[in-house]
Amino acid sequence: MDLDTFRWLLTDDGQALLAEATTLVASGTDALAAGSALRRTTTGDRAAATLTQVELRARGEAKLGPDAARMYFTPDGLEQSTRRRVADHRAGRAAAFGAGTLIDLGCGIGGDLLAAARAGIVVAGVDLDPVRVAIAEANLAALGLPGAVQVADATTLDHSGFDLAYADPARRSGAGRSFRVEDWTPPWSWVEQVLARDACVKVAPGIPHGLVPAGVEAEWVSDDGEVKEAALWSGRTATVARRATVIGAGGLATLTDEDDPGAGAVGVRAIGAHLYEPDGAVIRAGLVTAVAAGLHGGLLDPHIAYVTSDEQFRTPFARGYRVIEELPYREKQLKAALRERGVGTLTIKKRGVEVSPEALRKRLALQGDAEATIVLTRVAGEGTALLVAPH
Repeated sequence: MDLDTFRWLLTDDGQALLAEATTLVASGTDALAAGSALRRTTTGDRAAATLTQVELRARGEAKLGPDAARMYFTPDGLEQSTRRRVADHRAGRAAAFGAGTLIDLGCGIGGDLLAAARAGIVVAGVDLDPVRVAIAEANLAALGLPGAVQVADATTLDHSGFDLAYADPARRSGAGRSFRVEDWTPPWSWVEQVLARDACVKVAPGIPHGLVPAGVEAEWVSDDGEVKEAALWSGRTATVARRATVIGAGGLATLTDEDDPGAGAVGVRAIGAHLYEPDGAVIRAGLVTAVAAGLHGGLLDPHIAYVTSDEQFRTPFARGYRVIEELPYREKQLKAALRERGVGTLTIKKRGVEVSPEALRKRLALQGDAEATIVLTRVAGEGTALLVAPH
């Protein structure tokens, strides 16, 4: 979608066509028929852009909630945007540290800009892409939020007049998504300059701990059990070295390196009555032993992120299982044991072993009425199969 087409979409005629397209799609009209109906009153490009907006709004609801029905997107902009709950958490944290003003250096379609504005922060956004700038501006207006957006090169701006700078470098190369910081746009060297002041930079959750500059806090965030991103906090916003933040239906919980007594204090122990699978954000942050300490437990293996305890706990930082029994690890004997128990539906969880759950499930060819969960892992270096039941 080019800039002229998007500007037309904001006119009365464009809004009328968008409303018609929304009604057509909601009624179950297929894309081909809907496109034909829209082209009776407009050009093919405008009809296609309008239908695309309806599709993207529907897809955006999972990320952004009901607001998506009033927002505007590009396919890449929606894919790269931050989930609403994660963005709101970050904006709330910025506000809690006293950030009254924020500049978004590469605002895209404005997802993080909207969150900061909702948190009562005075916001400004810049982006090199005129279409994304126009969309971010339209999204602010659509949601009734104040803010200024303009086309500019973030790498050339002096942002020292803002309380907090926020950036989300594009992590893509010509070959697609890239995990090498050398491929980021703007590059890592610019990120380091931004982090020399009070700033927050969104990065991939796989960022190596050794890449985080001294004095910068790295926060890994999961939403509904899925690790979404990491954020680097610098200046006065950095309070610890590593943090895991878990967002779920029950709210938000956070764990830091200050809660971690270390592997030496926790140790490795035999399988207890309960097994715990730490949240991905906890694992990425290197805080598995902090979870183990909180559960009065230990590790099954020094290199595997499973925790065992004799006590049952409810914690936002790990999923718990009751250990029913240890089964044979060898495939033939495991198959016989599961068939003996009448298991036909099997959930396979694994960590630290070279097993494909899908391929193993097919080879087991189980038949029966019972459902079961097994965990394949290593205990003290040995392959182990555990029959467990979720708490």
